[in-house]
Amino acid sequence: MIASVFGGVWRRPFTALCVGFLGSVAAQAASAADCPGHPDAIGTSRTIVVDPRAHPIIGTMQYAKTLPLEDHEVVLTFDDGPLPKYSNQILDILAAHCAKATFFLVGRQANGNPEGVRKVRDAGHTVATHTQNHPSGMHRLPLDRSLQEIEQGIASVTAALGDGTAPAPFLRIPGLRVNDGMEAYAASKGLQIWSADFPADDWRNVSANRVYDLAIQRLEAKGKGILLLHDIQPRTVAALPRILHELKVRGYRIVHVVPATADRPATPTEPAQWQLHPPSEAVAISRWPKVPKFASAGPAALPVPALSHLDWHTSDLGARAARRGRGVPLPPAALWPRQMTLPPVVTLAALPVPAASLFKMPESARLTLLASSTHRAAAAQARSTEASSAKLAGKSRRHGRTAAAQPPESAGHAEQTPQTQSAGTTPKPAAQAKRNGRSVRVAGLKKR
Repeated sequence: MIASVFGGVWRRPFTALCVGFLGSVAAQAASAADCPGHPDAIGTSRTIVVDPRAHPIIGTMQYAKTLPLEDHEVVLTFDDGPLPKYSNQILDILAAHCAKATFFLVGRQANGNPEGVRKVRDAGHTVATHTQNHPSGMHRLPLDRSLQEIEQGIASVTAALGDGTAPAPFLRIPGLRVNDGMEAYAASKGLQIWSADFPADDWRNVSANRVYDLAIQRLEAKGKGILLLHDIQPRTVAALPRILHELKVRGYRIVHVVPATADRPATPTEPAQWQLHPPSEAVAISRWPKVPKFASAGPAALPVPALSHLDWHTSDLGARAARRGRGVPLPPAALWPRQMTLPPVVTLAALPVPAASLFKMPESARLTLLASSTHRAAAAQARSTEASSAKLAGKSRRHGRTAAAQPPESAGHAEQTPQTQSAGTTPKPAAQAKRNGRSVRVAGLKKR
């Protein structure tokens, strides 16, 4: 059973690969058959119809989406024409390969060469626009100036067509230097802004061989996509035949793109097809359902819980307390409010700002406070002085008791020497006077 499961897993990709390869060969054979006289022509494998309003921006050089191409499919695009000397040669090369392309024409070039615009249309290619004067720093222009460039370019190409028809609603900004304002305007007008998936740098001062190498190398790295070229460069004229031949040799196919109209609906596609490399079906996220987008009208008020929703009731707490004799009966509890109505935020009143007069203090009150503070300071100083005097008086009494307790012989011995007597008796009156002086000062402070 395990072998059969894995066998089925391996057979499905192989079968799909074979079917894709056979379809590719059949498409190339049909394209070559549609180009009589040119057996080596690559031809145009198919035409896809796109709705610009559904996909307003494409090209992975700038955006996340590109055209819904299959593997090894290429869309040819040419900018800056028409310029008769080189544009006519580009048209001849494409005709020899029965390959269709999209031409982004400059309005000023269309005014100078309206016949070249009609040649592009008559050859079956898609005529698109590339602004009026091809400003190099269009993203730095004022928005109204940029929009004028877009509108004038469309008007000039429309006038050059001369049959009352308008160009396709495909727009490419010069240098791909687009900004948000231009993208918003294009979307509002139903214009599809084209970037590209890979360039060949044919506008640079490089050789035709370098243009060929870059086109093939970058296409191989991408696997499919939109190729950006210019039909006003001699190096592009020299490189294009080799590019088309190599595309056919490597199994690539040319796809033509046209806009949807009322009579020509868009080609049905899936969202994943607009990605250059959509996730494989083997990856689970590619099959995971997308999260829908919900629109909420506003926050709904939650209901207030009812009293019956609680696990206990308080309506008979007073009666229970009375029966048990444990206190005064409580009043019956009010029922839980069913709904609380809050005023709108805009109607909430602002708290009043306290007036400045509340912080003003009368002059008489200031004097009263000043006097009170002065009185408190004097009283504190008096208490401190009294405590110091009491401490000194205690020391004096202890000194007197010590002197009275001395032996008599000490006193007699003191009387034998006049020096001793004078030294022993002289400090006492001085110390007593000192203590008396302090007592007087303290008394004076107390009296004051």
